[in-house]
Amino acid sequence: MATITKENIGLLHEKLTVKLEKTDYLPSFEKALKEYSKKANIPGFRKGMVPTGLIKKMYGPSLFTDEVLRSVDRELINYLQNDKADIFAQPLPLESDIRQLDVNNPADYTFHFEIGMKPEFQLPDLETAKTTRYEVTVTDEMIGNEITRLQNRYGNMQDQDSVSTDENVLNIIFTEADENGNLVENGIQKDNSLLVKYFKDEFRPNLTGKVMNDFVVVQLDKAFGEKELDFILSDLGLDKNDPAAAQKHFRIQITKIGLLDKKELNEEFFNQLYPGQEVKTEADFRNKIKEEIQAYWNGQATNQIHDQVFHELVDHTDIKFPEGFLKKWVKTQSDQSKDPSPKTDEEVENEFPKFLSQLKWTLISDKIVQDNNMQVGPDEIRQFAKQQLFSYMGGANLADDQPWVTDYVEKMMKDRKFVDDAYNRIQTQKIFEWAAAQVKPAGKAISSEEFTKMVEAHQHHHH
Repeated sequence: MATITKENIGLLHEKLTVKLEKTDYLPSFEKALKEYSKKANIPGFRKGMVPTGLIKKMYGPSLFTDEVLRSVDRELINYLQNDKADIFAQPLPLESDIRQLDVNNPADYTFHFEIGMKPEFQLPDLETAKTTRYEVTVTDEMIGNEITRLQNRYGNMQDQDSVSTDENVLNIIFTEADENGNLVENGIQKDNSLLVKYFKDEFRPNLTGKVMNDFVVVQLDKAFGEKELDFILSDLGLDKNDPAAAQKHFRIQITKIGLLDKKELNEEFFNQLYPGQEVKTEADFRNKIKEEIQAYWNGQATNQIHDQVFHELVDHTDIKFPEGFLKKWVKTQSDQSKDPSPKTDEEVENEFPKFLSQLKWTLISDKIVQDNNMQVGPDEIRQFAKQQLFSYMGGANLADDQPWVTDYVEKMMKDRKFVDDAYNRIQTQKIFEWAAAQVKPAGKAISSEEFTKMVEAHQHHHH
């Protein structure tokens, strides 16, 4: 009868010794031999009439090894289930000499494995955490800018013969050049569309009177202000943090000149944007725009709360790990299709901090899910599929009970990859909503510019 003993070899790190008697595997091995002899198709013998001795000589060693290892696996699984051991991954075999297995001399065998135990831990008290809900102030300027954007978006473009106003829209081609306008071989080339007023005040006279196919040579930082320059550099694929990038020269060729006829602010326009919502006056329109801008920034503030609770949970949850076991496990996790060789110790050390950080969040997430019995049902995944479909269609306000919508959703429900992804996203959202509901943030008024800089600085820090 097989026996298994456990020995501690480190923090949450155990060694399992499996002692297998020959009576644990011999019956199943002999049964496998008989079944194989019935199925074997060997020239000179009728099917099912091959002598067991010949089968043992030809296939015995591999069948013997398979049955011994299968018996070891069975004993391990039963032990771990009965012991209710909560372990990481699977048991890792310690060095064993498979050559000890001899089909002609069955014996008692001993195998050694190591396991990493999952730790017990407590989450921090989120009610006492210091958190901040940033309340972005929606200004008249923000409302005015959004109204102008909508007027431009829904306005009509009129072709013009020449550049005559700061409101002209120019279709242009950026082509990398030297300061004399000579094109750089294999240089950057990019189409764009810009308003004349996006150029610096002192540069705009260089564009006045230009007609289609005319061009000017510019040094980027002398043609554009800081805000517009960041956008242009990004669009050209250049690093905005590299001073040399901003000093590059480009030939800007005008391919089309237009003037936007802005949409008038009237009830017809309001109804076009908000059908059936009783937006009749400019004051109603401004209030509606303000509501939408406020909703956007409230959503961003909620995302920021989620970021705060994430750091609170990760930074203030003390979890001990069986690092010795986990490093051995990481070492075995190479992509066999790309590189069949195991990872080097140096590779493991480099990857381990990131791996441990991700593992910590996984344990925290699992604990929150289990402690709060969070479930994700099929109907929630179906609703997620509908929302994703409507977002692909530009947020169209469509009835979600139309047959074609239902057909799409049911098709996605058969896509295992989509279902798994949707499940994880919904569950993650529930985890953050739960965590955000535990904290008691202090309110703080902030401008949109300050909020954006704060978020960007935080993201930069984490990269």
